[in-house]
Amino acid sequence: MRISDEQIRTLLGEDLANRMEGYKRKPEDERLIKRLTERIIDMPDREQMIADLKARIEAGTYNPTGDEIADAMIRRNIADRSR
Repeated sequence: MRISDEQIRTLLGEDLANRMEGYKRKPEDERLIKRLTERIIDMPDREQMIADLKARIEAGTYNPTGDEIADAMIRRNIADRSR
């Protein structure tokens, strides 16, 4: 399971907000923000991702690597500790 936006906000929360206070954006920051925003908007929603994953599992085409499984386990552990 992916770390939710809420869990990320919990992890970064006040610390990030404090570091960003008074920060003046540079033109390259604006380009990065625009590019990231576009990529996020293009991402499939959670329900679609789950439906796609279920279809791959049922079709027998879902074969995660050991690295992908380890990454998911680490992310889940981080998310669980952030509560």
